[in-house]
Amino acid sequence: MDKRCSILLIDDDEQSCATLGLLLKKSGYSVETALSGEQGLELLPKTPFEIVITDLRLPGMDGLEILKRVKEHNAEINVILVTGNSSAESAVTAMKYGAFDYITKPLNFDKLKVILDKAQEKLQLVAENRFLRQQLRGRYTFDNIIGTSMTMQQVFSRMQKVLHTDSSLLILGESGTGKELVAKAIHFNGPRKDQPFVPINCGAIPADLLESELFGHLRGSFTGAIANKCGKFEQANGGTIFLDEIGTMPVHLQLKLLRVLQEQEVQPVGSNRNIKLDVRVISATNADLEQMVRDGHFREDLFYRLNVIPITLPPLRQRSEDIALLVRHFLQKSCRYMNRSLMPMESAALQVLENYDWPGNVRELENVIERTVALSDGPQITLQDLPPHITGKHTPTMSEQNLYTLPADGVDMPKQIQEIERHWISQALEMSQGIKARAAAMLGINRTTLVEKIKRLGLPQ
Repeated sequence: MDKRCSILLIDDDEQSCATLGLLLKKSGYSVETALSGEQGLELLPKTPFEIVITDLRLPGMDGLEILKRVKEHNAEINVILVTGNSSAESAVTAMKYGAFDYITKPLNFDKLKVILDKAQEKLQLVAENRFLRQQLRGRYTFDNIIGTSMTMQQVFSRMQKVLHTDSSLLILGESGTGKELVAKAIHFNGPRKDQPFVPINCGAIPADLLESELFGHLRGSFTGAIANKCGKFEQANGGTIFLDEIGTMPVHLQLKLLRVLQEQEVQPVGSNRNIKLDVRVISATNADLEQMVRDGHFREDLFYRLNVIPITLPPLRQRSEDIALLVRHFLQKSCRYMNRSLMPMESAALQVLENYDWPGNVRELENVIERTVALSDGPQITLQDLPPHITGKHTPTMSEQNLYTLPADGVDMPKQIQEIERHWISQALEMSQGIKARAAAMLGINRTTLVEKIKRLGLPQ
């Protein structure tokens, strides 16, 4: 591990300070020394220190005060306290105030290096997390939600208005319209952007496990609970939880979810302890929740709690004027991903795409473009490169003609259908490189249905 991080060493013993500073420099660290807390704090703004090593017992400003001042200056600086055995209790107290670790005198340099290695690992993780957050913010800007149509401009306007509120959002739209992308854009451009974004697909988790996934559980609270589990709500504390396919949630869990939202606290399964929450809730569904309320399949009180601010995403067939922009975006993305020169699309092919109904919406369009780029040999995308089901020029093969002809002795229809499903699902998973959402779009079904079929057919997951 690269040890060239910057350390501020504070010790009133000039000889000890010089000796330790020399050892640290020989080990590859960049070190500056100070003989008092006041002198050390003067150096703090002048150099981007990553670690501060300070004696706990100092004349004037002691180590605890230095710790507090350092954390006020930059909370990410790791502070290591050097303490005598008699003051170990004070060092433990300092840990509660944010000290990274402490080491007792007489100082063992090998032990100190172990602590420094751990501190630097933490610094590296913090830097990586910061980089990933920056990448996520870049990936989920409003610019990456493509559309100049009037309906999409209305969506952008509402998204902008809700960025700095904590109101619950309900994103409505058909499968493949980009509901999760909108939820992430709102989170990563709002005041909670540096806190967790925790998605959960309520339709992809068996009903008997969903409560535990959402709220957590204690070890032994039910068969199979071999360890404590932190639920999604607790994981999202301070940030945003995204409840996708909320319409699939069983009614008995809807009541528990309602209580969590009302009380702003969660009780893990098997626990009598409530955990306070500060979580923004964004839900999404492709179902008609109002009709489900009328039919008694969704609680009316929960619906109103979730539907404080609705955002409705239009299906792609209702904004065909955006298709050319989306095609250009997905062509650039796919060509870059496959390390190919940008492939333009001829006008005849684009016109076919603009006239297609897109039952799988934007997700289906992205999948078609990716597949077309992968299989095309020419310098541009032509009409012949598009899938037959898009162009409408599909001619049944002999085997397909036989498939549609009932033999005189009949068939085992359930078995035949199962084999067809197995064949198509295997092909779709292979073509989508195992990405289930894309495979589902190719098959014209939602992701939850695909997952259930994969399990039922015994296909590799």
